[in-house]
Formats: sequence, C-alpha cells, structure tokens
Amino acid sequence: MGHRVIISGGGTGGHVFPAIAIANALRRIAPDIEILFVGANGRMEMERVPEAGYKIVGLDIQGIDRNSLLKNLTLPFKLINSLIKARKTIKEFNADAAVGVGGFASGPLLMAANNMGIPTLIQEQNSYAGVTNKSLGKKAKKICVAYEGMDTFFPAEKIMLTGNPIRRDSVAIEGKREFALQIFGLQPQKKTILIIGGSLGAKQMNGYVLDVIHELGEKDDVQFIWQTGKTYYEDMERMLKMDRLIPGNVKVKPFLDRMDLAYAAADLIISRAGAGTISELCVVGKPVILVPSPNVAEDHQTKNAQALAAKNAAVMISEADARDTMMYVALELLADEAKCASLSAEIQKMARLDADEVIAKEVLKLIK
Repeated sequence: MGHRVIISGGGTGGHVFPAIAIANALRRIAPDIEILFVGANGRMEMERVPEAGYKIVGLDIQGIDRNSLLKNLTLPFKLINSLIKARKTIKEFNADAAVGVGGFASGPLLMAANNMGIPTLIQEQNSYAGVTNKSLGKKAKKICVAYEGMDTFFPAEKIMLTGNPIRRDSVAIEGKREFALQIFGLQPQKKTILIIGGSLGAKQMNGYVLDVIHELGEKDDVQFIWQTGKTYYEDMERMLKMDRLIPGNVKVKPFLDRMDLAYAAADLIISRAGAGTISELCVVGKPVILVPSPNVAEDHQTKNAQALAAKNAAVMISEADARDTMMYVALELLADEAKCASLSAEIQKMARLDADEVIAKEVLKLIK
C-alpha cells in the first residue's frame, strides 16, 4: 500500500492551485500514493479540488471578519469543532504526513496533526508569514518558502527555499500567441494589456478600469483582456451595457479558465500581488505592474510586490495611487520597449518551475 498524505488549506486560488500542484507532483513521483484534501466549506477548494480529481473533506471554519464583530463570536466554537473533525479525519485516513498551504482549513488540520505526532510540512507562499503559520512552524518538521529572509518568522534549520508551486499548464505559453489572440477575438497587430484581479476578482481594480473605459476605447493601437472575477462580472457588465460602454478593444471576462492563453496574448500584465500569481508571472516573463491589495492579512501582498520592485522585476503601484495612475502608467510603460524588456529579463531571473516536485520530495522524506 502507498503512503497517505493529507493536504490542507485553500480559500483563494493562491492557496488552492499550489496545493493541487503539490498533489500532482506527489502522484508523479509516487503513483501509488493516497492523497486527501481538507478545506473550508463554502470556499473555492470544495469545487476546484474534486475537479482536479482528488477527494476533499470540508471543515466549518472561517477567518476573522474585520467588518463584523458579531460574526466573529462563533469563531471559537467553529475552531473547536474543526479541530475535532480534523483529528477524526487524520485518524480515519491513517495519514503518514500532513501538508499545510495556508487558508482557513490549514490551521486546524496542522494543529491536530502536530498534536497527534504526524509529521507536518508548511508551504509558506508569501514574503511575510501570517500569525497562524508562525505558530505552526514551531512544531512543523519542514517549512518550504518562496522568499529569502524567512528566518525572521521560522526556525532557520527547518527552512528550505523552494519557490511556490505553480500550475504548469497555466505558464506553458510558448507558440500560443496567435491562437490566444484568435480565442479572445483580438487583433495581432495591436499590443495587449491583461488585467487580472486574482482568482476571486478585485472590486477596486475593476472600478479603476471602469473609470477610464471611455479612454481605453479610443486607443487604436492597444487592446485589453479584463478579468473581473465572477463575483463582480454581472455588476460590471450591467454598468457597461447600461451606458453602452463596452468598447470593441476591451474583452471582459468573469474568470479565465485558460490562463496560458491569457498570458500568451499579453504584452503587459496588471495584477494583484498574491504569491501564487507572482510565481506564475515570474515564469511567464512578461512586464508586470503589481497593485497589491491592502485588504489581506499582515498586508502581505504589499510585501510580495516590494520584493519584486526592489529587484526592478516589476512596477508597483499602491492602492491609494491606482485610481489616478494605474491605466496611465500601463499605457506609458507599454510604449517604452526598453523598460519592458528590462522588467521582463529581471522577473524571469526569479522563476522557479520545479517547486512542486522539490516540495513533494520533502513530503516523502518526512514519512519514515
């Protein structure tokens, strides 16, 4: 019988997709391995993980709601129940090791595993570790990180610099530009700007695009792919149609199922600064403008973006400045071929394609 590994976490694509990448790598290395996911009920992983061919168990757990004190009153009870269910799941599955990738379910599952003597591995995607992972790191056997200097948060002897696992199919863009432009209904003689707000979309970024949609429509030599996120798509589409504002050179999409085609079509990318997205952008190697979301734990997206900007591998625009400058900076940068070439060269230096397999091998080393 093969080894049995539990992978926990999720909430956003930045956690879900690396988790699936690790699972796929484990299967490639050890085909007889048994893998079970543990996620949070109602979150993205409960849909995406089964689509990828894996079983998943859901915990009734949530994060702290900064806007509602009332909703937070149930958190202690949910945590206790999640710990009980996590312990039961580990025991029934007879897990040999547990992996946490971040997200709501990762905490209870790894806490339970640590208390049961099951070896654990943390995959920390960001340049700034959150409170939960810092606590879990004290008992974890191995901590795989994507940035240097993480010994500020974790015991140095446990750290391994691996980079973040990425969706390999999403970054396989070679030779796909012509087909990608056809799929999106774009013109090959024009340059293309891709605007992505993360797997769930970004309300503020959508607003910044909407504010200048008239001007974007007047650009004869530039076209746009704008991913709004499923949550905001209907509102954006309604506002655009109501004012008859959808220009022919702006392609509005709720979600991009084929990120490889979106990346292949793009000459410049505007993006949030989630760790998973940044790891993909490094491999894709296109010039990037990062607009970090301030509405995340420990403001980790700003720190992720700063890590790239400090190496001249990306342009960073703060949320405070983005409304007035985001699209104008993008258009100005697109016209500066030398700057685009420099950004492209520097971001590619940070690319790691093998993180999934390196991490998978570390997981297997934990199993005696």
